[in-house]
Order: sequence, then C-alpha cells, then structure tokens
Amino acid sequence: MIGETVSHYHIVGKLGGGGMGMVYEAEDTLLGRHVALKFIPENLARDRKFLDRFLREARAASQLNHPGICIIYDIQDVNGQPFIVMEKLEGMSLKERMKAAPLDIEEVLDIGIQVADALAACHAKGIIHRDIKPGNIFVSPTGQVKILDFGMAKVSRELESGDGPLEDSLTKVGEVFGTAVYMSPEQARGEELDARSDLFSLGVVLYQMATGQKPFSGTNVVTTIDAVLNQKPVSPLKLNPTLPPDLEGILGRAMEKDRGRRYETALAM
Repeated sequence: MIGETVSHYHIVGKLGGGGMGMVYEAEDTLLGRHVALKFIPENLARDRKFLDRFLREARAASQLNHPGICIIYDIQDVNGQPFIVMEKLEGMSLKERMKAAPLDIEEVLDIGIQVADALAACHAKGIIHRDIKPGNIFVSPTGQVKILDFGMAKVSRELESGDGPLEDSLTKVGEVFGTAVYMSPEQARGEELDARSDLFSLGVVLYQMATGQKPFSGTNVVTTIDAVLNQKPVSPLKLNPTLPPDLEGILGRAMEKDRGRRYETALAM
C-alpha cells in the first residue's frame, strides 16, 4: 500500500501491525500533517459482526480525551476497506524501551503513574482496556506515555454515541483474549471483568520494568496461565535490591489473585 492514496491520506510507510490490523504512516493532504492509519485485515473486514463491534469500540476510544491515550481522529471506509485514523507518535514502545537499556526507578515510577492516570480516564468512561502490556504502551522522546490499541477493549457500561448506547464488546464472557503473562486471573478464566483487571496487568508491567523479569513464566500459554492463576511472584526486592521497599507492597497488592484485595481504582494505585 505504500505510495497509494486512500481518501485524502497518502501512505508513505509501514509502522507495524498484528492480528487486529496493519498500521501505516500517511500524510493527510488536506491538513498537511502525518497520521497513522490502521487497516482492518481483509478477512475480518468482511465479518459484519466483528466490524460493527470493532467500529463501536473505536468510537468509544475516540471519546477518551487524555494526554496518555493515543488520539483517534476518524473512521473511514473506502471501497469496502475500513480504517482508523490515529495520531502519529514519535518514540518507541515500552517493550522496545526495556530492551534498549535498564530503567531506573524514577523512570519506572513516572511511566507507572502516567499509565495509571490514563487508565483512570478509561475507567471513568466505562472502558476496560484488557490488553495492557509493554507493546501497547508508547514512550515519546520527552517521556510522555500513551496507551495504544483498544482493539480488545470492553465497554463496561453505556457510552453515548451518534448511533446510540455502546453496550456491546468485541469479545464476550467465556472467551479468553490477551497476552497470557499480563492477564489477570479472572481474565484467564474467561470471567466478567472490571477495572481491577487492568490494574493487575499494570502491576505485571511495573514488576517487569522494575526487575527486568516477568513475574509469571511458563513454557507455553497453558503453563503461563497456570502460573498467573497459582504462583506467587518472587519478591521484586530479591531481583533488584535497590528498589524502594514500599514498591513491593504496591506491586503485591496490584497482582493479588483475588481482585477484592487489589486497589479499587487506578487513582488509588
């Protein structure tokens, strides 16, 4: 698609992609700015049920006006080719950032606070992200953090839009979606979720940032989910003795197996 023009967007390069679609950099020829275009895979674009839910989820995410959340500008469909127009970000994912060099405690806390603040904005709008992981957290050269990819988000209460209440979800109870090591136990069991599931995932990300290791591990998805459900992580202070002692308590509470013992809200965390 590089070199093509779709609507008034001239595609200049590929940024990445996955199961939920391919992302390209494009020039908005009307406004003279660079944006990111996310195209839904062809096989899913013909699935009316999936497409309807995906677009409603995108509309929900577009209502989140927060500096820590990637901005969605528009949704278009050109000749049966649906795509989402998003802000073009400069920097790298947290996954890439952690590979580049160890994070010091100030950066760990700064990123954690920014993600928690953005999640508070999501949850206030009734949106549970359900896929918080380093690959979906973006860090700019100035340290600004952005949460990406609401493709697996769940709308936990009605959100008003031009088409009425957004009360459905891309997925449903009993189905398991996400990345095993960052899932909450209730998500791994396919249960109904609330905001505390995202806080568990954030706890896993913070643990990994602070120690350089994931709190749960396995040789495959099944054994990793078993670890999430049944294993207690090694104390982060054993892996990194320079950490502030209070951080162990924060991480431990965020990753409680019983969500009733976790933080109630992202702001509290």
